[in-house]
Amino acid sequence: MRILISGGSGFLGQRLAARLLRRGTLAGSDGQPQPIAQLTLVDTVPLLPLEDLRVLVVTGDISDAGVLRTVVGPDTDVVFHLAAVVSGMAEAEFDLGMRINVDATRLLFEACREAGHRPRVVFASSVAVYGGALPAMVDDGTALNPQTSYGTQKAIGELLLADYTRKGFLDGRALRLPTITVRPGRPNAAASSFASGIIREPLSGQEAVCPVAPEARIWVLSPSTVIECLIAGAELAPEAFGASRSVNLPGLSVSAGEMVESLARVAGPEAAGRVRWEPDARIARMVAGWPGAWNTSRAESMGFPADRSFDQIVQAHLRDQAR
Repeated sequence: MRILISGGSGFLGQRLAARLLRRGTLAGSDGQPQPIAQLTLVDTVPLLPLEDLRVLVVTGDISDAGVLRTVVGPDTDVVFHLAAVVSGMAEAEFDLGMRINVDATRLLFEACREAGHRPRVVFASSVAVYGGALPAMVDDGTALNPQTSYGTQKAIGELLLADYTRKGFLDGRALRLPTITVRPGRPNAAASSFASGIIREPLSGQEAVCPVAPEARIWVLSPSTVIECLIAGAELAPEAFGASRSVNLPGLSVSAGEMVESLARVAGPEAAGRVRWEPDARIARMVAGWPGAWNTSRAESMGFPADRSFDQIVQAHLRDQAR
């Protein structure tokens, strides 16, 4: 089994790589576990080589077809396409977002097509493909209506993936990721970055600013659970997806106020008191366009795991930080 992770030096890419190496196997096209012989990580950001002979680190831009030809070949079994320009940056830098989120995605799919053996491709999409006037409950059949450049770019990626799959060029699976929290490290340019910051910073004794109102709802998933979802998406049989290659992952619908209440329950009122409410009209407008309530019964019936409470997500972050 030979696996490629685009965006391999990113937060999810590194976690996915570590989890796959610990597992040692991934189900093949026949559904049987196969040993992982090589794991290739490609990203523009240099990544220190991992001390594992199965790992190949490639530094390069995936919008360069030459780079993709070096990492995708006839022996590539599975591709996890995680590389992306995040939401806030894609909105601020339109050309960059289009180059990485659309042009590079198609180049990657073309490289899989040229490989000639229909590799499995797991595409990290986003719930940002939805927006506008939404029903009270969003499900997989709700029409795509993105209200941001990032959402539009992810929707284009989904449509390309579906068509490349229909044509038999690859075996695609698009997983619509909720906001991932709690992310360690520094804030990034994503509009949803505050969803980690209002937990992460108070837990480390720092103040955090919440740019949305307490009632603003967000669909969230923990880092560990999203990694298990990515692996589950890769291992599912093609027929499990039925007529649609895109699926909304299970998550938790939680308001910013409820997140801070969880912080207080887990870490005490002093930690929760470090959150300041300072609305930012730009971010609040973007978040307001995201769905808040979901029917993910399809994903659950397919076997995708889910978090059970936001308290558990906060507790998991504390355990990770203590290691």
